[in-house]
Amino acid sequence: MSAKRLHIKANDEVIVISGKDRSYKGNLRRGRVIGVLPKEERVIVEGMNILKRAVRQTQKVRQGGIIESPGPIHVSNVMLVCPSCNKPTRVGHRQREDGTRVRVCKKCGADIDQ
Repeated sequence: MSAKRLHIKANDEVIVISGKDRSYKGNLRRGRVIGVLPKEERVIVEGMNILKRAVRQTQKVRQGGIIESPGPIHVSNVMLVCPSCNKPTRVGHRQREDGTRVRVCKKCGADIDQ
């Protein structure tokens, strides 16, 4: 299985549009992407899909107990938030004059990548 190129990268701000972490009191939940798993087509979003795991105290883990960590979310369940217009948007691609490819906001047309 080959890894796909995803439209979301680490440190992007996203909203969750589907799943158990979709909304909090009617508002769509936002978070920052802290990890990307392209082979599984999943992203790890800060504060979303919290997994709880019981860990025994060892030399590596000084404090045992229940550890909470964010789990992966499928990339189709999140949507990128444009940094310039601050709205959830689809992502397009464009090639600059110097030959570099950049991601483009479909709503305002601004470059997402700097």
